[in-house]
Amino acid sequence: MTTIPTLITPRLTLRPMRGEDWNDYYRLMASDRSIYMGGPFSTSVAWGMFCADHAQWYLFGCGALMIENTASGECLGQVGINSGPLFPEFELGWLLYPAAEGHGFAFEAASALRAWSLDVSHIETLVSYVDPENARSSRLAERLGATLDAEAQRPDPLDLVYRHYG
Repeated sequence: MTTIPTLITPRLTLRPMRGEDWNDYYRLMASDRSIYMGGPFSTSVAWGMFCADHAQWYLFGCGALMIENTASGECLGQVGINSGPLFPEFELGWLLYPAAEGHGFAFEAASALRAWSLDVSHIETLVSYVDPENARSSRLAERLGATLDAEAQRPDPLDLVYRHYG
């Protein structure tokens, strides 16, 4: 049986998803803020994504973790490593709820999960797929040290592929 990790950073706890995470996740996915991920999404599509984020742990040994502010217990968003038929390579992705943006939480969470992917999971290649109009995610990928890989396969032919390693 796969054990979903809990990762601790100076400010954050990256923890397994819970049922009570659904409402905030759905609000984001149903809003215009999800446009760079192909949204806004219907309830049924968002629910499928939520369940897939969790199920990937058991199917592929990776998946999503919720980003929680350790001090307050507030859920700030999600970070994950995606795999499966929709992703040509393991993909590091992130999303933050609106109130959590601008505090470095996505960088801190993505850095921790990327380190886990190398040190614990031994994933051989890791990329981030970014909509070319999503300047904030492009900047974050670059801040994480990822570089553009024009030759990489991508789920959407318009996506930018930022290679973290491999």
